Amino acid sequence: MNLPGSAVAARTAHPAAGDVGTASRIDAVGLLTIYLFLVMALPSALVFAPLGAAGGPATLFAVALMICYLMMRLHPSFHLDTGPQPVRVAGVLFLCSILAAYVSGNRQFMPTAELNGADRGIISAVGWLGVMVVAADGIDSADRLKSLLNRIVTGATALALVGILQFFAGLNVTKYVVIPGLTFNQPPSDLITRGGFDRPTATTAQPLEFAALMVMVLPIAIHQARFAPAGLRGRRWLKVAVIGAAIPMTVSRTALAGLAITALVLLPTWPTQHRRRAYAALLATGAALLVAVPQLLGTFITLVAQITGGSASTDSRTTAISEALPYIARHPWFGTGFGTFLPQVYFFTDDQYLSSLITTGAVGLFSLGVLFATGWLVARSLRRRSADAEVRDLAQSLAAAIAVAAGCFGTFDVLGFAVAAGLTAILIGCAGAAFRLSGVAEI
Repeated sequence: MNLPGSAVAARTAHPAAGDVGTASRIDAVGLLTIYLFLVMALPSALVFAPLGAAGGPATLFAVALMICYLMMRLHPSFHLDTGPQPVRVAGVLFLCSILAAYVSGNRQFMPTAELNGADRGIISAVGWLGVMVVAADGIDSADRLKSLLNRIVTGATALALVGILQFFAGLNVTKYVVIPGLTFNQPPSDLITRGGFDRPTATTAQPLEFAALMVMVLPIAIHQARFAPAGLRGRRWLKVAVIGAAIPMTVSRTALAGLAITALVLLPTWPTQHRRRAYAALLATGAALLVAVPQLLGTFITLVAQITGGSASTDSRTTAISEALPYIARHPWFGTGFGTFLPQVYFFTDDQYLSSLITTGAVGLFSLGVLFATGWLVARSLRRRSADAEVRDLAQSLAAAIAVAAGCFGTFDVLGFAVAAGLTAILIGCAGAAFRLSGVAEI
């Protein structure tokens, strides 16, 4: 895969041959790989105790990435790409909306717990922006972008294997993870059950987050399998199979919504023969699931039937909208402060868009929409302007992953969960990197 203009971008991203300094030894993909390891491999509840909930290793590393990014922009010898980048603009707008909400919330008295929540929110948002812009502006070639995406898929496959083990064994293995210097911010609990099934979480905080992780990565995994070299094709499709097998085990409507969005975005862009194979694979998967775990299919049918009401989770989401209206009315523009609407004090919204409207107001909700729209548009722009089949499919796959993430934001409070939020930031950043490496100057 050669993105148009990527060679030019690579030359501008690296120092000239005669330059001497640390810039030539810095690789954005290497730094982002460390972040991926911290956010995926470590249980999300593990933190440095003195820092509390804000002390997750991945969160702290993401903040360090933001600091490094700012330093590289200020120092000319690093030659960081500072050209047109819509993702960077949208990410800064998103952070500014959270800062505005912080100022708005602090104009009146806030209980200590909410003030701490607002502080944590700022730290997390700075980290997400750091991850996003390091990916968007720092990845210096198409090959390095492919490497990062492959590592994302590999990490998700490993978590999928852990999730499958949890589903059949009914054991939360993260309870036995001990890392010197880190403690659990919240005591690990047993797996949540639904319909008699243990819902896996792997290293994430809850089944919905695990489901979101799987469905967000699935489009990228499928792209890599479809365009894999002959020697890697079997291995790549095995990753797709493992991730795909873990998705229904979450027993989650989030998983169903993510699969539906993936199909709607990807399948119409495939050749007819590939679509037929996909339909056959879906039928075969459903049949295998029916044979292996016959009760699971019935549980999903019940979940779909209860979308409009009849289940505790659906009813709580509906109730949350009416209960949130008084809080929205008090601070309609900038909200009460990101991270201040604590479920243990108020109630669960199970909807990030509703939560954002409460905590960051109409301005914050708008900026969140702009962020997703920008990621989608830069990916779709790359697809429209490229003649290379692999590049076009990569762009559509990134668009699908971002669309799935946007859908998941409507099913639970994604920004309250480190893995799902961090993966969303990386995927949008990768869309920005692909856009920049293509040499496209504007959407």
